[in-house]
Amino acid sequence: MKPETIRTVRELRARVGAWRKDELGVGMVPTMGALHRGHLALIETAQKQCDHVIVTLFVNPTQFAPTEDLSAYPRDENADGRKLEELGVDVLFAPLMAEMYPAGFDTAVIIGGPAAGLETDFRPYHFAGVATIVAKLLIAGLPDHAYFGEKDFQQLLVVKKLVRDLGLPTEIVGCPTVREADGLALSSRNAYLSTEERALAPTLHSTLQDVAGRIRGGEPAADAVAAGRAGLANSGFAVDYLELRNAETLAPVTSIKAEPLRLLVAAKLGKTRLIDNFAI
Repeated sequence: MKPETIRTVRELRARVGAWRKDELGVGMVPTMGALHRGHLALIETAQKQCDHVIVTLFVNPTQFAPTEDLSAYPRDENADGRKLEELGVDVLFAPLMAEMYPAGFDTAVIIGGPAAGLETDFRPYHFAGVATIVAKLLIAGLPDHAYFGEKDFQQLLVVKKLVRDLGLPTEIVGCPTVREADGLALSSRNAYLSTEERALAPTLHSTLQDVAGRIRGGEPAADAVAAGRAGLANSGFAVDYLELRNAETLAPVTSIKAEPLRLLVAAKLGKTRLIDNFAI
């Protein structure tokens, strides 16, 4: 079944309102398009848990810095629509820019806590853009559940804090990272990798596995993390960060044995920036 394409918040609310009259559960999967198997896994999870699913498609300009790849970001609504049709998605919410950011728009949602550091050190305005557009999408559709992948682990915690702090009536559901057979986390930006870079890219995930194994084996965390950074650099990555953080707050770790732990990494291969994470 071809999804119903909706362009305005007013239409979306009308559609959700009709579902609500029948006491049906609503799920939302926010995306920027260029759908891959990772997105499709989120949608399938949403379909198992909800009566109706909305997939959003909006390439959000406020989360891109002027030097980043907004203009080059892959866009093909027709191809995305065919994938959603195969899954039987109910609604594709694909608003125009003026619907999300009308003339005179000058509001931003600023998040603290898990938004501090890591990505913010390199993309200082990124999470304000993410939080603002996610808040607008959730307020537009008021889904019972919204689904985000764990690949963007910091983003997942930021969105959870957004919902908690603003009291939005949506449960944020984190879903496991979907990977290629060689371990590379699926990402729309993987399409930018050259053949040589694609062959090297799985080193990011294997490095996280190695660092995690060292820490589990009793090696001092600082030494294991430093070895991971050095290994990536020697392999040809330009490392932005590789850090061990508290998995619930993303604060620096003070007790290896007493805290939930997560390794997070961001590094560039050529012009392509890759991120990943790994639970310990």
